[in-house]
Amino acid sequence: MNVELLAITPDAEKLIEAAGRTAYLSFGKQGAGSEKKFIRMLLKNRHHSVLEHASATFRITGVSRAMTHQLVRHRLCSFTQQSQRYVNEKDFGFVEPESVRKNEAAHRLYIDFIGAAKKVYVSLQDMGIMNEDARFVLPNAVESQIVVSANFREWRHIIELRGKHGSQWEVRKVVLEILRLLKKQVPAAFEDLEIDDDDSKVGKAEDF
Repeated sequence: MNVELLAITPDAEKLIEAAGRTAYLSFGKQGAGSEKKFIRMLLKNRHHSVLEHASATFRITGVSRAMTHQLVRHRLCSFTQQSQRYVNEKDFGFVEPESVRKNEAAHRLYIDFIGAAKKVYVSLQDMGIMNEDARFVLPNAVESQIVVSANFREWRHIIELRGKHGSQWEVRKVVLEILRLLKKQVPAAFEDLEIDDDDSKVGKAEDF
């Protein structure tokens, strides 16, 4: 799994401050570092709509279709995903859950199934079946990549929902990496969201 930051709003925190001060007509209070204090005030007062003025785009690779099926449910994002209709998947990579990999019998069964799916897919192609129809035999384990764009408010929602304890392990791993990257780029906008040592949950305790 890899998460790459492709783009982020330039001077995002300054933009959030400039937009937010419109509500208070407090433009005269802007200065060096004032955006961080202002954003902390917004978060404390749950004025999250102001965060929608800034956005970030990530490319996520080496993840399963099972994971991306969860991510695309977030309707306020924009998505572009690797197409199984146009891409030949005869040599597809796949994701194996650790719980399966650690169980010798389950691992063998899993690998046999992946091999069988690949064999059927190629056989269908050899019969003249188009990729768009041959793909029906591909499992959710097949590796995919996806580009996701969202505003900061939506990223916070996704991170709080998908990063907490009890979320599916693969999507949680992805959003926690997204959080790490956002904390580096725009710390004030995400500093209240915390990653615990075992990556099992994220966010303030009272949120969960």
